Amino acid sequence: MSALPETASDLESAAVLRDWLARHRRVFVLTGAGCSTDSGIPDYRDRNGDWKRTPPITLQAFTGSDAAYRRYWARSSIGWPRFLAAVPNAAHHALSALEQRGQLQLLLTQNVDGLHQRAGGRRVIDLHGRLDEVVCLDCGARSPREAVQADISHANPDWQAGAASSAPDGDADLEDAAIEGFTPPYCLYCGGLLKPDVVFFGENVPRQRVADAQQALLDSDAMLVAGSSLMVWSGFRFARLAAAAGLPLAILNRGRTRADAIADLRIDGDIGPLLEEALR
Repeated sequence: MSALPETASDLESAAVLRDWLARHRRVFVLTGAGCSTDSGIPDYRDRNGDWKRTPPITLQAFTGSDAAYRRYWARSSIGWPRFLAAVPNAAHHALSALEQRGQLQLLLTQNVDGLHQRAGGRRVIDLHGRLDEVVCLDCGARSPREAVQADISHANPDWQAGAASSAPDGDADLEDAAIEGFTPPYCLYCGGLLKPDVVFFGENVPRQRVADAQQALLDSDAMLVAGSSLMVWSGFRFARLAAAAGLPLAILNRGRTRADAIADLRIDGDIGPLLEEALR
């Protein structure tokens, strides 16, 4: 593996990445939370790949506990407006430019914010789904997240959230006392549980989505990881597949990743500025 020292300047790192990109015509890109932190969306892990906070809610807890369901939607009702206000940053725009140059085979993102598409990306698969759509777990009816937010406001006209701080993926930290007085949303058609159309912990990524991404990777001639620690298997397996297929693997991330040992190139740095400079 070629790894730049952490003391390397941004210009040196960008030059190495620019040279790597110049050698590959069809690049498969996988992105994670590190691509969206500069847009104001907090990430989950520290530089060592460990959790910064309590891990996200599991599907089992969400569907099996009224209290957990209420807690999720109370927190989400406060976090959603801040999440919605996020705008694409330099990383999103740089990867969109890579696509416009005809060099992007596919962008597979672990993020659920839709910022790659808002930056102009079209060859994008949202591995873990999108937070801006909601699905009923009983009847399958779909609703825009904004419509659900309006329903939440209507059902909680006098609710006071109190002090709140932003958390990853449209979540917010609230006091337990505030959550107890919250009325969560239910399906307007059947009264079923509503869930954002994202893959929760304990839930599998849809098979066809995985198969489409795997085929795109095998049709590529290199893989770039940008802003992901790859600690979750759903993303790490693509790095494993690239290595098994003999594809060059480059990783650009702030802090260690699960795939460092199998990468051909490892750059530690801030995603947006380095990508932006590398694509000049």
